[in-house]
Amino acid sequence: MTRRNRPSDGLIAILNDQRDLEILQREGWYRIPIASAPRRWPPRWLAFYQTKVFAEDRYAVRYYGEVEKIERVARSALFPQEGPSPKADKVYYKVSLRDLKALPQPIFSHRPRRIVFVPTTWQKLMAATEFNDLFDESPLEDNLWQALRAWDIRAERQWRLEVGKNYFFLDFAIFCNGGRNIDVETDGDSYHIGKEEGQRDNLRNNAVATAGWQVLRFNTQQIREQTVEYCVPEILKTINRLDGLQEESAAPRLFYPTDGGMAQQLSLLEGSEEYDVDG
Repeated sequence: MTRRNRPSDGLIAILNDQRDLEILQREGWYRIPIASAPRRWPPRWLAFYQTKVFAEDRYAVRYYGEVEKIERVARSALFPQEGPSPKADKVYYKVSLRDLKALPQPIFSHRPRRIVFVPTTWQKLMAATEFNDLFDESPLEDNLWQALRAWDIRAERQWRLEVGKNYFFLDFAIFCNGGRNIDVETDGDSYHIGKEEGQRDNLRNNAVATAGWQVLRFNTQQIREQTVEYCVPEILKTINRLDGLQEESAAPRLFYPTDGGMAQQLSLLEGSEEYDVDG
């Protein structure tokens, strides 16, 4: 497919039922409840994340297709075999695809995802090597994501966290050893944040903290100009303080910087604590 440069021209949707995949393969359409449609609409193409019900194909994006037509259709017309039911009048977008294709390589998620829709771009779909590469929230998040990848800091973008009856989407969730994790937030310019937004962020921080998360916030200038000098060292320092990254192996992973400038910055931030700069 030939693509023009257009932000978020596509959508990652969820497949959590074998029947939905069979409909896609046999009839070439996918349904989205109109009440649940994403804010970036309509998409020019769809790709599909498969959940745990798909056994060995789970937790990955494998299929995609270009949108041919979008119609508003009642459930009774989509599934006439169901007969009368409380959901019969529910209205959906019926998204018909030109052709369902398989990606050259599946795009896996390191952790099981509870997603609904993820807006993304064609360029990101074609370049992604893991699920977190697909997110298209903001250039600030993309900048910090590239820095985290450069340091091999495994993080999950737009991670859904439930706290009591509420839930939050964390810009970056970093899972550490010992039960405490890190929520890294990319804030916009401080002068855009009014009193109401500040109070909301404070309540959010408190709620996330009660769930055992350490919150780190970085603004536009810090991410654009001080990623290596400030943002990454703060994240590394916090990871080490929380006993290292939670990995599949039994041993947690700590960070020992080999770059002199980074090591000096970490030393300043950490006070008297010493780091092994030889690795």
